[in-house]
Order: sequence, then structure tokens, then C-alpha cells
Amino acid sequence: MLPVSRIGVSALIDELVDRGTFVEWGPADLGIELDPGPPEGEYASELAKAREATGRTESVVVGTADIAGDRTVLLLGDFDFLAGSVGRAACQLVIAAFDKASELKLPVFASPASGGTRMQEGTAAFVLMADVAAAAHRFRGTGNALVVWLRNPTTGGVMATWGSLGSVTFGEPGALTGFLGPRVYQELMGEPFPANVQTPTNLADHGVIDSAIEFSDLRRTVVNVFTVLSKRDHSTEHANPAAPETSLSTPDPWECVLRTREPDRPTSATLLQQNLTDVTLLSGTTEGQRSDAVTLALGCWRGVAVLVVAQDRAAQASGSPLNPASLRTARRGFELANELRLPVVSIVDTAGAELSVDAEQNALAGEIARCLADLTSVAVPTVSVLLGMGCGGAALAMLPADRVVSAEHGWVSPLPLEGASIIRYRTPDRASEMARSQEVAAWQLAERGIVDVVVREDRIAPSEQPGFVDVVGRVVEYELTSLQRQDSSERLARRRARYHAGLANG
Repeated sequence: MLPVSRIGVSALIDELVDRGTFVEWGPADLGIELDPGPPEGEYASELAKAREATGRTESVVVGTADIAGDRTVLLLGDFDFLAGSVGRAACQLVIAAFDKASELKLPVFASPASGGTRMQEGTAAFVLMADVAAAAHRFRGTGNALVVWLRNPTTGGVMATWGSLGSVTFGEPGALTGFLGPRVYQELMGEPFPANVQTPTNLADHGVIDSAIEFSDLRRTVVNVFTVLSKRDHSTEHANPAAPETSLSTPDPWECVLRTREPDRPTSATLLQQNLTDVTLLSGTTEGQRSDAVTLALGCWRGVAVLVVAQDRAAQASGSPLNPASLRTARRGFELANELRLPVVSIVDTAGAELSVDAEQNALAGEIARCLADLTSVAVPTVSVLLGMGCGGAALAMLPADRVVSAEHGWVSPLPLEGASIIRYRTPDRASEMARSQEVAAWQLAERGIVDVVVREDRIAPSEQPGFVDVVGRVVEYELTSLQRQDSSERLARRRARYHAGLANG
């Protein structure tokens, strides 16, 4: 791995924020008194030299600045100050900055660069990292975003606290980002740590962080996130679009199933490409799992700030099964949307979940249940789109919503129709009969109140896809805008009633 240059605090501020807007916070601004440090000895001399060399009092720099006009709290690590190590005073600054951001209701951009906790201060300073984690958690509980960009290096207690608690987390490509420093590992274990494991690219591939972002792309990436967040509280300013014309046809249910299996049918990626702007793709669960079968994206759906959770039929067909990691990824999306007060758009399009020993042992059924519980209980508006195939529990896991929109040939069944035929008739050859008897088609679901809007397709040739995808996009925009204008308690009461049918029907 090629060495990565270290980006200093001043260079980071110059690249990221609007010129001349950064204002540093000192202890007095935060209402705290920092521990003065040791009065004498080797450590006191080290502190004095670090302060003289950097012109800073500690290894973290906190303050406020504008990023494309959005006021933001900055929390930055300075590796030039004793290798960015964090002692009691640095912890105090971090904690106070998070609490001040909560008070001001501002987002936080955090960029640590640290070798970890400061060994010179011992365990008393180390255990204070628990307070740092608590402060970050308190901050996220206010509904404001913590955007993290890990710089080279970020290790130890810093990686294990505010470096890993972002709402969205990026990293500098090639940077050293991990818990245990490779030199310590080699001395303790007697062998080198494998190369390229502790890098943002590898962590993103494993669903630990969201992506590796070049320094030159950082401002654009952060602006995309803040653009979405800045629009979430302005739903009433978004023009309420006219309801697109839709019509209810009654195609044969088996014909619907066959149509949705056609390889050139629009996918969720097509839908997002045409309707979502200011996009930030999120990777996995942040807990070491990811799946290409489910896409998470922050963005603006035709101007409405949303968090999209989309099943990707094309990825599934290419060998990425919809498995427990996929559903945990979806649950991260539901939880983050609820935290950031963003409406959810869920897109259903799957031939079914992975059927395997691994899926069973990793709690596939439990993850379906938890997805259903999370999605039906989020406080934010929800719109689901039945884009095509809705096979089994994996489809059901992402279907419930305040409003359900379906393509004309969308369908939902408990399991593949051939499988249902085998259970019922001991042969797959009567799948078409099962489709009809189970009433799987969108128009039949609409008659039962499961689907609210059906978008007519006609015959979707590749040349006609943009028109169909545009209508679906406008329908979703209309439903989102309408939901955001409703009283939230009334909207939630209607959702509870909708998914309380079993008791209501007695």
C-alpha cells in the first residue's frame, strides 16, 4: 500500500468550508475549564513543545463554519499535536463541542486523525472516552447529522468512539483506519498485520463505513448530505404536484409474473437515476455487513428529501442474494431515516430471499420480522413502490407504508409461484393457476386496500421506460408531498389502523 500524506487541520478547513467563515471555539466559548496538564516532568515538556510547534492548546480543534451556506460545527483531529493522541483535555473539548452542537441544533462534521488515547495520561484519561461516546450518542439523538471523514491515521480509542459513530461515515482512500495499530499488532503477535485491511476502501466493502472519498471530492460529498438535510424541514415550501393520471387495468395475474421476469424491465437503479438528485450512497450496516441486493441512498426525490431503501433485482440476478445482511442494511436505512426525520421510499422488486443454511443460521426469518416492525413503526412518512416482483417474506419486509404505489404488473405472493404449485399440487407446472387463485396482481391488491395507486405500464419496451419511470417518480413525489402536509399524529393513526386489520376484522 502506498503511503498516504497527512492532511493538516488548516488545509482541511481551507478545502471544506466557505472562505472566512471558520470561528474556533475555545474553552470559554464552550463553558468549560480544561485540565491544565502536568505541572512539570517529561510529559509537561512534551505538551509545551507540541503547543509551540502547532500553535494549538490541544490535539482537537473545534468551532463553527459554513459549508455551502449551511452552518456546521467542526470537530477536527490534529495529528501534528502528539500524534493526535487524546487525553483528558481533548476529551473535554470533544464532549463540549457535541453538547454545544446539540444546543445550537447544528450538524457536526468530524474528521479525526489520531493514534488513539494518550498513553502519558494513563487509564483515567482512557476511561473518559466512554463520555465521548455518550456525547456523540446524545448528539445523534437530537436528530442532527454527524458526518465523519476518517483521515490518515485514525486508530485506537478515537476510531472506537467518535470515529465510528457517524450518521454517515467516509474515509480518506489509503488511510490507516482501524482499531489496533499495525506496529502494535506485529510486536504483540509476532507477525505483520495483513495489508490493506485497515483502509477505508476495505471497510466500505465490508459495510463498516459508507465509502472512501478523495480529499478533492470531500466538499461536494458533504454538500450533498447537507443539501438533503436542509430540505427536510421545508416540505410545505415544495409545490404540491398535481396527482399524475393513473388507471386500473386487470391483466391476468400470471401474465404479470411473466412480465416482471423480463430482463429489460426497469430496475430500482433506473428509477433512482431518473428521480433522485444530491445522492449519497450508503454502504451496509456499519457493523461489518453489506449486500448489493439492497441500495441505501440519501437524496432528493424530485426535490423532496428522502432516504431510499431499494431492492436491486439486477444485483440479485448477478449473484448478490437478498440475505440477512441485506435486511439488516434495510433496517439501518429505516432507523437512520427516523433519526434524521427523513421520509422513507422503499422499493420492492425481488424474486425472493436466499434459501440456504447460512441464511437460516443468520436469522433470515428474524430479520424479516424486525424489518416489518421497524418499517411499520417509524415516525416519518413512508411510501413503498412495488416495482415488479414481490416474492415472499423478503418482499413483504419492505412493503408496508403509509402509501403503497405499484406498477401495473407488480405482484406479491407468499413464495415463488412454482413453489406454491409444488406445495399444492406436487408439481411446478400449475404455477399460473396458483397466481390466479392467490390473487397476486397489483389490481387485485388494490381492490383489497393493500395497494393504493397502480401505475399503468402498457408494454415497457426499453424506448418507453423513461416515460413509465417518470410517471412512477411523479406519483411518489405526489404521495410524499401529500403525506408531509398531513398532521403526523393523524398520519400515524391511519397507518396503525391500516396494519391493524386482523383485529379490526375480528
